[in-house]
Amino acid sequence: MSVPATTPPVRRRAFGVVLAAASLPMFMATLDNLVMTNALPVLHSELGASVEELQWFVNAYTLVFASFILVAAALGDRLGRRTVFLVGIAVFGIGSVLAALSVDPGQLIAARALQGFGAAGVLPLSLALLSGGVAPERRPLAIGIWGGVSGLGVAVGPLVGGAVIEGWNWQAIFWLNVPVALIAIPLAWWALNNDYGLRARIDVVGALLAGGSVLALVHAIVRGNDDGWDSPSVVLELAVGGALMITFLWWQTRAKAPLVPLRLFRDRSFSVTNIVGFAFSFGTFGSVFILIQYMQVVGGSSPLEAALRTTPWTLAPMFIAPLAGIFAPRVGTRVLMVAGLLFQGVALGWIAMIMSATLDYPQLIAPFILAGVGMGLVFAPSATALLATLGVIDHAKASGVNSTVRELGVALGTAVMTAVFVSAGGQLRPDLYVEAARPAVLVGAGVLLAATVVALWLPAGRSAPAVAAASAPSREPQLTP
Repeated sequence: MSVPATTPPVRRRAFGVVLAAASLPMFMATLDNLVMTNALPVLHSELGASVEELQWFVNAYTLVFASFILVAAALGDRLGRRTVFLVGIAVFGIGSVLAALSVDPGQLIAARALQGFGAAGVLPLSLALLSGGVAPERRPLAIGIWGGVSGLGVAVGPLVGGAVIEGWNWQAIFWLNVPVALIAIPLAWWALNNDYGLRARIDVVGALLAGGSVLALVHAIVRGNDDGWDSPSVVLELAVGGALMITFLWWQTRAKAPLVPLRLFRDRSFSVTNIVGFAFSFGTFGSVFILIQYMQVVGGSSPLEAALRTTPWTLAPMFIAPLAGIFAPRVGTRVLMVAGLLFQGVALGWIAMIMSATLDYPQLIAPFILAGVGMGLVFAPSATALLATLGVIDHAKASGVNSTVRELGVALGTAVMTAVFVSAGGQLRPDLYVEAARPAVLVGAGVLLAATVVALWLPAGRSAPAVAAASAPSREPQLTP
């Protein structure tokens, strides 16, 4: 049985303090998605890890992270979003300590899984806590900055990992999380409200079905390239994941307190934003994976040099996303998202067309900047569009759905583009890389251009004049269709 939310009286802290309290742990969690990519050769040498174990250093985090996001969002609604957020930060910090102290591959894989469990409690609740902690008139700016930080965390993971590996050792990647967690916990407790959603019984059946479905699908995706997409075990796992997902959706129509209220999908802005979010993660981060390897294999860059050379792309969202958040209420989220997806798709197509074994780096700067601007124009408006016409009570679950969809997009995009690369005869050799990488990056560009067309179905997303002029902090912004 569900009862109305009993959120304590809202207290407002300084805008910057609330933003830091909600965004700092989220940055830490998203950073660890790809931060280990540049450490894998070192781990292979120092821990004696096999190729399969190297993959699980990354996949253990992604699998657990994606599988528990929806459960964490539901727990936040019932137990208090700040409460679950703080527990998530603490678990992530403990997992980081255990990862740094690991002396064999099994220990590191288990610690990475614990980190993913903690991250699942951080990411979906971060946006909900930020949305409820700032005044409505400042919410677009806050979400804009949050979007830039979120994208920055994923994009600069390889850069941070490369810098740490070359400057210290692989353990430092995890030790750096500890002081961040120690600062973030008291800051979040003091600055953020302990908001609630519907305080209903946890949908245990739904949680098991959703977690099992995401676990099976992501696990099949990440091993499809190695075992073969037509291998019986991969096909069976994909079928099981799909069947569990269908069963989960059926169960959500019958559950008294559904983990994901399907009524959310009747909201056009919410539904289209999730489709676009999946396609954006698929096309963008799959291409980043291919292009960072291109810098090293063909360009001869070290891991750190390769990451530094992509900074015109990866750092641009930090500047563009806040501006997009400011202008979104005036020009509309749809215009910004369509432009961003188009820029990103064109930039990837541009890069694919000029790639060669003898390409000079300066020729990549312009398309990298265009791609970075595109990313920035998507991050903030998509977060705004996701929550635009939903009540605050639904923000945690809505963010949980979107986070899960994006994680699936990252995993599938990387797997599919790697499969395209391998099927085209690609190898990690300068003379056999470019011709196979080109069609892989073009796949990413095509997905992003298709998402551009889908984004045209978004509501315009401009703030109504009457609301823009209102100063009452209790009112939610209403967006024009």
